[in-house]
Amino acid sequence: MDKLLYIAMSGAKENMHSVAVRSNNLANANTTGFKADMEQARAMQAFGEGMPTRVFAMTEKPGQNFATGPIQTTGRDLDVAIAGDGWLAVESKDGSEAYTRFGNLQVAPDGRLQTSTGLNVLDDNGGPIIIPLPLEKMEINKDGTIFARLEGEPANGGAELQRIKTVLPNNADLEKGQDGLFRRKDGQAEAASAQVQLLAGALEGSNVNPVAEMTHLIDLQRRFETQLKMMSHAEENDKAHAQLLRI
Repeated sequence: MDKLLYIAMSGAKENMHSVAVRSNNLANANTTGFKADMEQARAMQAFGEGMPTRVFAMTEKPGQNFATGPIQTTGRDLDVAIAGDGWLAVESKDGSEAYTRFGNLQVAPDGRLQTSTGLNVLDDNGGPIIIPLPLEKMEINKDGTIFARLEGEPANGGAELQRIKTVLPNNADLEKGQDGLFRRKDGQAEAASAQVQLLAGALEGSNVNPVAEMTHLIDLQRRFETQLKMMSHAEENDKAHAQLLRI
């Protein structure tokens, strides 16, 4: 009887994990550049003393949905979206190189080009991009090259500065960290790519489909209720067996 209880228990646990993943997706339906997470579990034989007669559900990490989200025009000079495949290179909080499609950029008071979340944007050499101040106008070209004009310079003045590091890795080589940033699975830094094209004055929206996520949540809730009913039946059967033994 404990076989039924064990399977139902581990199945209910995985359902709760799936609900957490889908709920997080739904919560980020309006997050710029967000890539939806996927959940998956498989049956796994439990080995130990005696015969391997128990099977449980084990969480797997299938990855993310890398589909491009909708492009939203903002008209802001420091907003950039990636046309097609590719990523922006940023410096994560732990100092490592990471990748994102979150293109809402800003210039910090010390001149560093950052995302609106405070992460330094990197150049082709892997270093932070420093913008001279005070700034009159700044533009980001299609290839990621930054053009800036200082205050007091003529309208036809200005100069090209560093180039934003863009990369074009195989998505299968990337994994998502707890901070929401992507990194290579081998821990190495990806080489810069000139093939990535940027769209200035635009942002990429989340690729989460709210209707699909709500449908998945409803389905998962029904599965969870089924697992609870199985546990309840296992308890009833166990009580019936105990009653027979007392006769």
